Amino acid sequence: MELSVVVPVKNEDENIDPLIDEIRHALQGIAYEIVYVDDGSTDDTLLRLHDVARSFPQLRVIRHERSCGQSTAVLTGVRHARAPWIATLDGDGQNDPGDIPKMFEKVKGGKEHGEKPLVCVCGYRRTRRDTWLRRISSRVANGVRSALLKDDTPDTGCGLKVFSREAFLSLPYFDHMHRFLPALFLRSGGAVVSVEVNHRERTRGTSKYGLFNRLWVGIVDILGVAWLQRRSRIPKIIEE
Repeated sequence: MELSVVVPVKNEDENIDPLIDEIRHALQGIAYEIVYVDDGSTDDTLLRLHDVARSFPQLRVIRHERSCGQSTAVLTGVRHARAPWIATLDGDGQNDPGDIPKMFEKVKGGKEHGEKPLVCVCGYRRTRRDTWLRRISSRVANGVRSALLKDDTPDTGCGLKVFSREAFLSLPYFDHMHRFLPALFLRSGGAVVSVEVNHRERTRGTSKYGLFNRLWVGIVDILGVAWLQRRSRIPKIIEE
C-alpha cells in the first residue's frame, strides 16, 4: 500500500458518497486505502459510511464516541493508517481529490529539498470559493501566522496535504495542531513545499467552523508554536 487518504468528518452525510466516488476515480493506479474518521456525528454520516464500506473494501471507518475536533480526528486516522504516506482532505467536498496524485508524486520524488528531506506538500487555494468574510479572515490569519512563525506556507488552512506518516507521528500533539503542520514539520527538520490546488464552493451541508471560534484559539496557538520553535534542537548525527 502506497497511500492512506484520511478524511475527518462531522455531520457530512450528504457528502459521503460523492466524495468517495471522486477519490476512487482520482487514485486509479495507486495502491491506497481511505480512512474516514467520524468525529461524533449526529446525522446519518456513520450510516452512509457503513453502506459504502460493504461494497468497497478500501474504505475503513473509525468513529469517535464524542466529538474531539479536527486535529484529533486527523491524528486518529493517521495512527490507524497502514501506508507510509498520508493524504488529508476535508470531508465537505471543497477540496478536489483530483489534486492528490500530483502532490503525491511531488513528495515521493522530492527525497531531498536542499539539505532537508521533503516530508510535506501543502495545498494552496489561490482562488478561494468561500464567502468574503472567510476569505478576509483567512488572509489576515495567514499573514499573522507567516510573519510570526516563518513557515514559508501561504495557506496552512487548506485541508489538502500529503505528508510522511512517520514524520507526522513524531510531531508534538495539541488541539488545533492541523493548522500549524508546516511550522511543526520545519521545526522537526523536514522541508515543506506548497502547490496550487483547486478549491470549490460548498454545495451540500453547512460549515462547522466560524470566524470567532477559530480566531481566539488561533492567537494562543501561534504563541504556543512560536515557543516550541524556540525550544527546538536538531542534532547533526555523525556516525563513528
